[in-house]
Amino acid sequence: MRRRPLEETLLALRRAREAPGTEESQRELRQVLAGEGSHAVARAAALVGERGLDALVPDLVAAFPRLFEDPVRTDPGCTAKTGIVEALRRLEQDERALYRRAATHVQMEPVFGGRVDTAVDLRGSAAMALAESAGGDVLVDLAHLLADPEAPVRVSAARAVSVHGRDGGIPLLHLKALAGDAEPRVVSECLLSLLRLGPGDALPFVASFFDRGDAAAEAAAVALGESRQAEALPLLRGWLDRASRRGLARTALLAIASLRRDEAVDLLLALAKDEPLPLAREALSALASVGGADPLYERAKAVAEARPELKDALARAFGRGAFGERARS
Repeated sequence: MRRRPLEETLLALRRAREAPGTEESQRELRQVLAGEGSHAVARAAALVGERGLDALVPDLVAAFPRLFEDPVRTDPGCTAKTGIVEALRRLEQDERALYRRAATHVQMEPVFGGRVDTAVDLRGSAAMALAESAGGDVLVDLAHLLADPEAPVRVSAARAVSVHGRDGGIPLLHLKALAGDAEPRVVSECLLSLLRLGPGDALPFVASFFDRGDAAAEAAAVALGESRQAEALPLLRGWLDRASRRGLARTALLAIASLRRDEAVDLLLALAKDEPLPLAREALSALASVGGADPLYERAKAVAEARPELKDALARAFGRGAFGERARS
């Protein structure tokens, strides 16, 4: 098959996007998947997934193996392989053999000064795809991915365990969290996944990380904040004094803000009103991270008007001039 210039192929894909259900468009997409370059294949796969073209699932699956033949040449950056996995995920296809192949693929490519693994996103996508397949056997795959050399893959694997949604993943997350990780985000994601799987049972375990050192405490705070659970607020409030003594007040306050709950906003406003100046300033900064909407700003402004020493902190936090005007960039 003659490979067309990329510009010609992309033009054909634009036409297919306008009328994806026609026989001509699907024939065009099949041609791209069967023999065009990786950039075009990635575009075609995305189109198949976005438009829900289930009839082209066999073509996605058939295209996958050829991208492993001299993969650095045929699919630099793993863009096409990742695009196919993402399209199959979007179409809710249980292609576990394909996902497993993706989950174990490492693709070292030359860069200035060395080589880098470009299959990181591919393995992360495969982790989620395996979890969404809901097979009871995929926890073994996710366990291997939790030990992946690359931190983003480990994060995706931890998240995937909660997506899988079975209690069998809970011991796996406990073990990984207790073993720790060089990347704190991995521990946070393990704890957050536990909160998603069983919030009541997980809360005491997550809170125990406040006593395991600063890195573990920060990971627990991030997980509690991102959980958006009401029960997380008293745990974070209870940790705040200890966090302040250890220089982690900002982490605690941002986690409280991350809850995005009215009672969390009320607490931050109360802290800004009543606590010593350094903590009050941090509380205002955390409030601004919730969003600079006018009602929230007006409530923070009322606190600062009653406590003028907070005027500059308010302006910095919300990007507005003294008591009102938005700061000009």
